[in-house]
Amino acid sequence: MAKRSAPEVNAGSMADIAFLLLIFFLVTTDIATDSGLNRKLPPMIEDVVDPPKIKERNIFQINVNRANQIFLKADGEERLIGLKDLRAAAVKFLDNGGGTGVDACKRCQGAKNSNSSDNFDKAIISLSNDRLTKYKTYIAVQNEIIAAYNELRDREFRRDFPNLKMSYVEANERYLDPQTPPKEREDLKEKLETIKLLIPQKFSEAETKSN
Repeated sequence: MAKRSAPEVNAGSMADIAFLLLIFFLVTTDIATDSGLNRKLPPMIEDVVDPPKIKERNIFQINVNRANQIFLKADGEERLIGLKDLRAAAVKFLDNGGGTGVDACKRCQGAKNSNSSDNFDKAIISLSNDRLTKYKTYIAVQNEIIAAYNELRDREFRRDFPNLKMSYVEANERYLDPQTPPKEREDLKEKLETIKLLIPQKFSEAETKSN
């Protein structure tokens, strides 16, 4: 009895199919841009110089303990504060405008409390946490602080560039969008930098505590 040969599978078109699938996924996949938490490192200083003296009223000090409680030291007092109240407290501090003379803040709309920050440039927000602080709490606190800066930047961006009819955050998203035309991106970059200089994000993180 003759041995029957197994039928061959025609795989000639498999390469074409794989190539077409590759093109399909490359075209349809949306690659999100993850900008992360923006931080600006201080410039390198070769010569040893005395650090500038910072007035205590210009520091908004946040401490998160191992029980995930948030303690705030600002305006000459220290108190326990809830996460939902942190953003408003940070905005109040940054926007205080308590400076006089060369430290006066023309754009600040706050209470001008002499025990709080002088102006946008002098105001510093400091964050410290315990090693046992939950990561979720740590990120939530950071988000509220960034949101406080963005709230003020939104206000000043709309004031300076009302014709754009967008906020600072919306303009920044438009700038980061790779589909935005180059000319528009350059224009947005200049406007965004103007607001960043007006309200600099001076947000520092202290060394993590172990107890």
